[in-house]
Amino acid sequence: MSGALAFELHALVSRLDRAADRLLQAEMGIAYRRFLVLFMVDELGATTQRALARRLDVSDPSVSRMTGLLAEAGLLEVAAAPEGGHRRRLALTPDGKQLVDRCRDLLSRRLGEVVERSGVPAEEYLAHTQRLSALLDDGGPGA
Repeated sequence: MSGALAFELHALVSRLDRAADRLLQAEMGIAYRRFLVLFMVDELGATTQRALARRLDVSDPSVSRMTGLLAEAGLLEVAAAPEGGHRRRLALTPDGKQLVDRCRDLLSRRLGEVVERSGVPAEEYLAHTQRLSALLDDGGPGA
């Protein structure tokens, strides 16, 4: 197999990110990158900025800037963590939770339609994608 698979996977992920960004900006008024931060806080539950940065695979300063913007917008609560130090505890506000739910539903519906139109059943595609992600999470090739 040539490098076509690697290129196609990378191109697909990039195109999906751009499509999700256009969709969320147009219909929900939020950038995909900001949604991802809110989504991951929802998935992790009350968490710290450091844990969020690790999960998103970005720097602590990057997460700090983004969480500040989301807190200013009233979507995220940022407070001192009970264990003290410079740790910050993150939690969604009710508005943040509502936005995450609406965006998740919109993305799931629209991207699910794209997958179905490709002729690949969405549940089958999801299963393959989860297996690939798990391999990378376990330190597989290139992880």
